[in-house]
Amino acid sequence: MKITVVKVGGKVVEEPESLNALLNDFANIVGAKILVHGGGRSATKLSERLGIETKMVEGRRITDRETLDVVTMVYAGLVNKTIVAELQKRNINAIGLCGADLDLIHSAKRPLKNGIDYGYVGDVKRVETGVLASLIEQGAIPVVSPITHDGNGQLLNTNADTIASELARALACTEDLEVSLIYCFEKPGVLMDAEDDSTVISSMTYAEFQEYKETGVVAAGMIPKLDNGFDAIRIGVKSVMITNTDGLRTGRGTMLLKE
Repeated sequence: MKITVVKVGGKVVEEPESLNALLNDFANIVGAKILVHGGGRSATKLSERLGIETKMVEGRRITDRETLDVVTMVYAGLVNKTIVAELQKRNINAIGLCGADLDLIHSAKRPLKNGIDYGYVGDVKRVETGVLASLIEQGAIPVVSPITHDGNGQLLNTNADTIASELARALACTEDLEVSLIYCFEKPGVLMDAEDDSTVISSMTYAEFQEYKETGVVAAGMIPKLDNGFDAIRIGVKSVMITNTDGLRTGRGTMLLKE
């Protein structure tokens, strides 16, 4: 069975027009599918309204106790249920989940890393693929927000790109499943020039990724996206592409390659 895991984030989630286009294209994907979403811009805006400072390191959010409350409300609440309702409008029988639901994604609080305390950020330890397979077999389309748990009652903020990669990797290790992973955001792919949408890098190896990172072509939030994408390729995910909503129809974007 073929399964397509689509991760959507950035402005695509925040703006009704782009989200509408994304969900139309997602609804038209043939076969089993899973949608993973972020919502970082909305979380940042709500934090600002509440007077909570947002701190980022290489595209990853530092999550103190107050920030955890905000991202849980935004990711697992407003954004998740808005997407589910919009998919229902399109006759897609979606079910909204976070990692704590059905013990879907079990994580551990990230230890200090290079002297940085990320706070209540989770590193994925286990994905319950049986739960996903059961839901999909029943005709449900999982919509997954990036809130996980540690098994001891603690919710954890987990990078949505990581969630998508971990889901794809876990499913790829399941017999008879052919998994594709698509990262969908506002740009048509990874760009050689961040200000010029015509400079899409059509394919990329891991060695090229390291070079682009060193030269600054790839920076900030694109780094974890590519890290996770290459991890998925190495584990056995059939294809990983970074693109925009149009790419779901055209198949054009940045394709990650094995060495």
